[in-house]
Order: sequence, then structure tokens, then C-alpha cells
Amino acid sequence: MGSSTTPKFHNDMGVETIEIGAREFECIGAKPPFDHPHIYLDMGTSGEVVCPYCSTLYRLNKELGPDGVKPEQAMLASEG
Repeated sequence: MGSSTTPKFHNDMGVETIEIGAREFECIGAKPPFDHPHIYLDMGTSGEVVCPYCSTLYRLNKELGPDGVKPEQAMLASEG
């Protein structure tokens, strides 16, 4: 990921699959105060990974930029 910050995603919407443009990211589950432990996930070469806490399937979409996400509301707004 270089010197950029790790993108953070949530699944308040309750969708089964979230498409993202990054292979490494952080999942928080739902937004606080209903979040699960914030964990870093890495898709490796498979192109998808399931969060072990909230069971959200994250799938790589190479057409999205490194911070890209579908649905867009799954991106956690940066603090500060």
C-alpha cells in the first residue's frame, strides 16, 4: 500500500458483498458503537476475502481506485 493510509470499510447497509479497489484494508463491521474489532484483511492473490467477524465478502474490483468502493457508503469517513 506504500505510504498511503489503509482504507477502512464498514457494512452498515448489511450487503453480502462489497467491491473494493484495494487488496489490503481494514474492516470494522458496522459503524460505532455497533462495530466489531477492527481488523486488517489482505486478499493476497485470491481477489476476495471474507471478514471472520461480520461475514462480509470483500471482492477486488480492479476498475476502482485504491480507495474505491461499491457501494460508496461502505467507505468509513476519515477522522480529522
